[in-house]
Amino acid sequence: MMKPEAKLTKRQGTVLEVIAQHIEEVGYPPTIRELGDALGIRSTNGVNDHLKALEKKGYLTREDAKSRTMRPIFWPDGTPYEQGANSDSTEDYDEEIHQVRVVGRIAAGMPVTAIEQTEEIVAIGQGLLGRQQKDVFALRVKGESMIEDGIFDGDYIFVRKQADVRDGKIVAVMIDGEATVKRLFREGNRVRLEPANAAMEPIFVHADEARETMIIGPVVGVYRRL
Repeated sequence: MMKPEAKLTKRQGTVLEVIAQHIEEVGYPPTIRELGDALGIRSTNGVNDHLKALEKKGYLTREDAKSRTMRPIFWPDGTPYEQGANSDSTEDYDEEIHQVRVVGRIAAGMPVTAIEQTEEIVAIGQGLLGRQQKDVFALRVKGESMIEDGIFDGDYIFVRKQADVRDGKIVAVMIDGEATVKRLFREGNRVRLEPANAAMEPIFVHADEARETMIIGPVVGVYRRL
């Protein structure tokens, strides 16, 4: 495969690297919103302009301008992109099945009572969770506050235990012993937990309120039974 002739700007290179990193971490591309949050770009048009430039220069491909179909072709330096090149082969990766324990339910709305243990198991292909299965567990979603991010009432979300999560990520959070799933934003002396439903208000946790808040971890996958 020949290297593309056109060079990327520094900003375009950063966009491409963020997309590739997201795929390596969770197994699929980011949404336009997730990409904008990661890059500090508020306008979806601004994100799309970068994506169009990457497509035009031959570094990225996507079908029908859909974000979940984004696939890097080259790294910013022109090296061919191969997903998981340092891991096992794609064939082995796709065939491996993991049994993920469902440990309880979580609110996509107002927080619900603390997560309760269950014995339910969800068998899922490794390709749907990315390569970091360690410390991953499942929660059953209750409520509609995350529907605009494709998380619906009754879905299973897969969460990786990880306290250090960057702003803009969808996370599972415990607040005073109750659990909820929202997008996380740190704003000075408060935390904003943002729903993905225009009809719902964010939850604010202020430092001076002495509310016990713990980030359980980022959401790394969603599973829906039809």
